[in-house]
Amino acid sequence: MAKVVAIIQARMDSTRLPGKVARLLVGKPLLAHIIARVKRTAEINEIVVATTTRASDDRVAEIARQEGIGLYRGSESDVLSRYLAAGQQFNADIVARITGDCPLIDPVTIDRAIKSFSEAQVDYLRLDLDEAGYPRGLDVEVFYYQTLIRAAELIKKEGFQDDKPYREHVTLYIYHHPEKFRIFWLNPPGMLARNYRLCVDEALDFQLIEEIYKNLYRAGDIIDINTAIDFLDHNPTLGALNQSVEQKKF
Repeated sequence: MAKVVAIIQARMDSTRLPGKVARLLVGKPLLAHIIARVKRTAEINEIVVATTTRASDDRVAEIARQEGIGLYRGSESDVLSRYLAAGQQFNADIVARITGDCPLIDPVTIDRAIKSFSEAQVDYLRLDLDEAGYPRGLDVEVFYYQTLIRAAELIKKEGFQDDKPYREHVTLYIYHHPEKFRIFWLNPPGMLARNYRLCVDEALDFQLIEEIYKNLYRAGDIIDINTAIDFLDHNPTLGALNQSVEQKKF
């Protein structure tokens, strides 16, 4: 059986909202909520937080240890190398990539993505996040560890070794070169086809997530994503709170 490892990239020095992964959300660090949600998956064999060696990220390492999951510490700017090393250390055959700014990441969607990846027999799967796609913040990418090795080799061979976007954004080379990889885009079920921002990049994003958690979170459980969507559907002003926040383009 292939070993599926969820690698959650997280660091304290976010440019737009520093320290967001450790911000308290109903009494727990945001990253701890992400980990709790990933633990509810059925298809993942091991969970790892991949952070940097900087002293400022000791707090990230502490959260990972407190939650009883794996930890890898590596380069701050070369996130691709961080994933390659983490995947090797934890013997990943398949990687589910998750970022540390998604406190409503959905375990059901993660499991569906992993199953769809295997059934489609592709190299790489990502969610459709267009207007009629999944809400941003449910983002998960699934790929073979060997696919990431191949991408790194091609980046080097084609002279992109020092190209910052391809080193900083782990899978950018893969989906920029669909002619070289078998790529599958996963569409959402109807209930999840919403244009909400459920990730945390800026203060308005955190404000929205905080309201969702204050209203729906119960200690010892996780918020069902369908309940969160229904809550926003019935509170359109709240749902539009962070629509002015722009996603970084690269």
